[in-house]
Amino acid sequence: MPYFYKAFFNINFLKNMKKLLIIIFAFGLLLNFSFSNIAEARTVRVRGYYRRTTGHYVMPHYRTSPNKTKWDNWSTKGNINPFTGKKGYKNVWN
Repeated sequence: MPYFYKAFFNINFLKNMKKLLIIIFAFGLLLNFSFSNIAEARTVRVRGYYRRTTGHYVMPHYRTSPNKTKWDNWSTKGNINPFTGKKGYKNVWN
């Protein structure tokens, strides 16, 4: 084979490898951002308060931030409360 053919093949090979690495990197970023909402549930601190109806005092506690999904609640099956260590018991679909 002539020398220029080998050099041409190597340049194309390097360009293809660069494209492949960019695609893999972009796919990794896409996966990271798509699962970031599921993996990281925001924590909200609730201050202590008195219930108006019963007059009982509710101690300060933490909960997940309110949103439209049940997947990131600590009481949902598959999740663990980071403060108490208790496993979730509620079914997602009910």
